[in-house]
Amino acid sequence: MSVTLELAPDVLVPRQETELLGRSAIAILHDRAPGSTVIDMCCGSGNLALAIAAEVSSARVWAADMTDSTVALARSNAERLAVQDRVAVRQGDLFGALSEDGLAGAADVIVCNPPYISTARLEGESAHLLEAEPREAFDGGPYGISIHQRLIRDAVDFLKPDGWLLFEFGQGQDRQIAALIARTKTYDPVTFATDEDGVPRVALARKLRNADSATSSSAG
Repeated sequence: MSVTLELAPDVLVPRQETELLGRSAIAILHDRAPGSTVIDMCCGSGNLALAIAAEVSSARVWAADMTDSTVALARSNAERLAVQDRVAVRQGDLFGALSEDGLAGAADVIVCNPPYISTARLEGESAHLLEAEPREAFDGGPYGISIHQRLIRDAVDFLKPDGWLLFEFGQGQDRQIAALIARTKTYDPVTFATDEDGVPRVALARKLRNADSATSSSAG
């Protein structure tokens, strides 16, 4: 996406397929008012956050990841691209990293490229991925969707009504993803962006306008 990044041996190397996620998010942002708030969860090297910041100059971006190495690299890349005034990088476990930033109900778009390979596959046919990159970048739990489950649930509190959650998932996981999103009853029916082979790889879910009040009513 025309952004040059520094990489590190213990951080996920960005893949070409993630451009589908980035371009989908940018298309949505171009249709929203200037000054959008964006969250890049599981940011890794900062590739999505920085590509979005470079393309949408009015956007304010928060990026977050868990490890010292990913956070340091994302911050370094933001400085190299001179967008550190618009891209803040935080460290923590998913949205817990943003607990001090006052972002509840503020995000126009949340993007995420979470780990989505099952633990069993990483110990078998996909073990080669761990030769040069960290396990936490790939391991999505027993079924490959453990982080997706948390992401879909917790993003609701950070999205504006009509805000968008976009995230990547593995081939063949689209039915599971659709079921997870439908189960929350806080998003419009999910749509999918497909790769050049027509395979669904990115979920696009818009938060319902009345999701917050509906959640409060059901909780009561």
